[in-house]
Amino acid sequence: MMGIVKNNIIGSEYVGAFARSTEDIVIAGTRLNESGEKSIKEALGVEVARASIDGSDLIGLYTAANSKCILLPEFVSRTELERFRKIGTGVKVLETQLNALGNNILANDKVAIINPEFSESEEAEIGKALDVETVRMSIGGFRTVGANNILSNKGIVANNMATDEELERLRGLFKYVSQSTANTGSLSIGLCAISNSKGLLVGEKTTGFEMARISEGLDL
Repeated sequence: MMGIVKNNIIGSEYVGAFARSTEDIVIAGTRLNESGEKSIKEALGVEVARASIDGSDLIGLYTAANSKCILLPEFVSRTELERFRKIGTGVKVLETQLNALGNNILANDKVAIINPEFSESEEAEIGKALDVETVRMSIGGFRTVGANNILSNKGIVANNMATDEELERLRGLFKYVSQSTANTGSLSIGLCAISNSKGLLVGEKTTGFEMARISEGLDL
């Protein structure tokens, strides 16, 4: 077990927009400073790699990943694609209009909850690349399941608008389930946090109560 750490990345409390975590590595934008890298390592216990998407540092926004594969949008450049391939895991470019993949896919090593607007063929591609079961659903009225919820291999934190019916469905998928906001009331909790089964990095505006609720869902 590593820890629970509060910090900003590139001056933003929306740390999940700027990095993508798996059990083995965190991929962050090229402008990540030493303080941000230290916080990630302290919280999640993994090495940090640097990359960009179409020149942007919004790695968490544009990518989805688990321990088996990184999903990238089609506008990733050839040079950037080669950089991702050198990181050491599988890579798949997904052609879709829902190209903010991190906003629309919530994945761990067994399950991917996806935006219901993905086509059947896109769903099949996602499931095959990540080697997971796929589940179409909205949570709390948000189809952007990646932006509005937090998932690790241990459990899930749903945003505070999730309904009882949705929570019951999630309990059928995951052992640990909780609800929370982050960064003092934000429902975009997936963009406020970076997590794996060992730890959590969350934006520095997150309150102690929010951190307790998030850690409960992730069994930290």
